[in-house]
Amino acid sequence: MFSLSEVSRPAKRLLAVFIALVLILSCIIVLSYNNYFLLGDLIKRNNDDVKYIHSAKLLLNEGILAYNSGEQPSAFIMPGMPILLAGVMAVFGQDDVGINAFRILQCVMQAFSVYLIFIIGRRVFNTRVALITAAICVVYPPDYFSSGSILSETTFRTMQLLLICLAFVAMDKRKTFWYILIGLLVAAAAYLKPHATLYPAIFFILWWKQRTPWREIVKYAGAMAAVYIVCLLPWWIRNMITFDKFILFTNSGGSPFLLGTKIRGALPPAGFFVEHPEYDPKTIFQGSDSTAVAKGLDIIKYGFLHEPVKYTYWYTLGRWVELYIHPFYSRPFWPITRPVMNVLQMIMMAVSIIGLVWALIKHRMERMLPLLLTLAYFTLIYQPFVAFNRYGYPNVIILFLFAAYLIDRCIAMRHKEPLLNANQGGTGIR
Repeated sequence: MFSLSEVSRPAKRLLAVFIALVLILSCIIVLSYNNYFLLGDLIKRNNDDVKYIHSAKLLLNEGILAYNSGEQPSAFIMPGMPILLAGVMAVFGQDDVGINAFRILQCVMQAFSVYLIFIIGRRVFNTRVALITAAICVVYPPDYFSSGSILSETTFRTMQLLLICLAFVAMDKRKTFWYILIGLLVAAAAYLKPHATLYPAIFFILWWKQRTPWREIVKYAGAMAAVYIVCLLPWWIRNMITFDKFILFTNSGGSPFLLGTKIRGALPPAGFFVEHPEYDPKTIFQGSDSTAVAKGLDIIKYGFLHEPVKYTYWYTLGRWVELYIHPFYSRPFWPITRPVMNVLQMIMMAVSIIGLVWALIKHRMERMLPLLLTLAYFTLIYQPFVAFNRYGYPNVIILFLFAAYLIDRCIAMRHKEPLLNANQGGTGIR
């Protein structure tokens, strides 16, 4: 499916070197730093990663799926990460060996992501852009931190890149089979992050641009929906049996919405508590159900009414800054410190945005559209909710494609290459 038959031998060799470097460096770094990459304490269980480890062990030993609820069953999160981690631990053990085995699995995913981004870069732009992007992946420290963390970001990013590849293939082949695969992958991604569920909506724009007949649209959309529903049925049935009610995804949906109103960790304006004496500053951000949604709506209404500039920024440009300007680099390692990485991230994002604007002006839109729609979807989906670098991390590799495009264009202009030559390179996807 992802053929490199049209890629020159030197390009293949260079790609192989980049993939090998990412795999080797990832393994060395995660095994050297080991549990340094944990964000929480295994005893106190005070962060997502250590809670995932506890959930995986509980699932293996007691058959109970719980998170943030001690040893009582819960639907606080989707079960994908605990199940994946438990699967690795079932083979390699529940101690540090099992945890490190999961890290090695993530190292393999990181290396595979380099291959996938090469395929996408070559399809959308050309071989040189694809290779430049792969090279950026080799020297991007947050990728190695992500390999060492016990979080879902590395797995989700791999799935997201696969979705982009399948989107290109599905639009080219126009066969139901490819949409069935997309439905499977979207369901798998939703078991990690439920906001992936609406990703197939981008196909309505792609179908419109391609002038796809309505009969085919209904067939393709129906195939994706049917596969997705079948895959999510076990989760819905489990929740009905366990909690005697239907839970679509989780029962903590109000929490991300409420936390999304928290501007840089601060409480709402002081006047909010005067206007809403029913809320206590000490407990305002607690809760994860419908009461959390109600709190969030009250804060948003007050904020836009009394501080419109501040809240407009926070829910527009501020979201983008939180997602992409701050690097996903919570545990720095030698030789890149966090302050240095902060500066590097700002430079890389600036170059990426310039490249994105240049591509929008100069490059063929139909070649970029699935990529742009994916980037737009996984950015805008966070607008109502809490957004920070961890959630933006899977998209950063997409932005690097545009940084590579800018570098490629500068090289082309320096050597006075014709534009046509820079856009050659075939699809790379068969």
